[in-house]
Amino acid sequence: MKLVRNTALTLTMAVATASAASAAELTIAIVNNGHMINMQKVAGAYSADTGTTLNWVSLEEGVLREQVTSDTATGGGQYDIINIGMQEAPIWGAAGWIEPLNFGEEYDLDDMLPAIRNGLSHEGQLYAAPFYGESSMVMYRKDLTDAAGVTIKDNDSWDNIKAAAAAIHNPDEGVYGVCLRGKPGWGDNMAFITTVVNSFGGAWFDKDSKPQLESQEWKDAINFYVDLLGNYGPPGSEGNSFNEILALYNEGKCGMWIDATIAASFLEVDGVAYAQSPNAGNPVGANWLWAWAMAVPAGSPNSEEAMKFIEWATSKEYIKAVAAHPDFGWGSVPTGTRASTYAYPEFKEVAGFAEAEMAAIESAAPEATDLKPYVGVQFAAIPEFPEVGSAVAQEMAAALSGAKSVDDALAAAQSAADAIMREAGYY
Repeated sequence: MKLVRNTALTLTMAVATASAASAAELTIAIVNNGHMINMQKVAGAYSADTGTTLNWVSLEEGVLREQVTSDTATGGGQYDIINIGMQEAPIWGAAGWIEPLNFGEEYDLDDMLPAIRNGLSHEGQLYAAPFYGESSMVMYRKDLTDAAGVTIKDNDSWDNIKAAAAAIHNPDEGVYGVCLRGKPGWGDNMAFITTVVNSFGGAWFDKDSKPQLESQEWKDAINFYVDLLGNYGPPGSEGNSFNEILALYNEGKCGMWIDATIAASFLEVDGVAYAQSPNAGNPVGANWLWAWAMAVPAGSPNSEEAMKFIEWATSKEYIKAVAAHPDFGWGSVPTGTRASTYAYPEFKEVAGFAEAEMAAIESAAPEATDLKPYVGVQFAAIPEFPEVGSAVAQEMAAALSGAKSVDDALAAAQSAADAIMREAGYY
């Protein structure tokens, strides 16, 4: 009997060991935005079905970019799955930093919105799968604009936007005319600021890759931005980015917000209306294009399981799982990635922003133009841009806070950008 018991125990331990060895454990670095936070709840079912342990590292946007870039570039191996976007995916894919993604036929890659798919691919190969996609648009309190007797139109002029902000600005009652990003970062304040510059006819670089930050277009755009937000925005705007402004808006403190279309999924204030982004005359508009996507760092020992998770988390089935989840529903599904999402009657019934969001995504123009001789809307698709953008972001925050004049901030930004581009060998 003793031998039998020992044999049974050995067999039991062997099975347990084999099971533990076969069960994957994935560490996932995500941005701390609402849809990513929701995924942690929804993915509990994935873990239950597959036995895969999911370890989440949720980081503020700027911190995420720094840590993920450093770890991926050096092959640090800290993460099995990373959140990246359109600036990184094609460049990192071409450099071999991240794995190419190839999914089964049922994934239906052709259902992915073309603008989003193209932005995450290099030479036709997808390197990051979009969890949600976005452009930018105006989100405003129609009750406040109606009461003030002002209107906001699609692709409105910036002068009219300023007039509307002035009309609804009522800080004594805790309402600010406009809330805009001011927190420094190439994907924070510079995402919005670049769209303003684009709309004024400016660009980051000329056709020879030389920075153009002291051009008249940049001066006009930044003076307008500083004046608009300084006069009609909340105090301390140089510390506000997406999450901070979302909280202010849901507290009823923002009359108008121009930012990512994805924000509409999380607005809790009644009477929100939507309009296409303002423009000061750029013939192709100025609304941005972005996707927070999921990629696998090259050389990950868990790449096969990581790709399985990404395939699930960016699939039609995931959309339905969020819709069916007791804490969420159709109004909380991630948007901007698949055409099929916009066809569900249940989604269209609760998503009053859907038409405006799709129009913004489809009208975004990331291609190079005469005015903007590089790919990208709110960024330039070159490896050096994060360093350039981050340096300029600090100067723009200084101008917004009043620590520097606009001219001084732009001069310092030009100097920093020029040094980076020269050292990189562009000229």
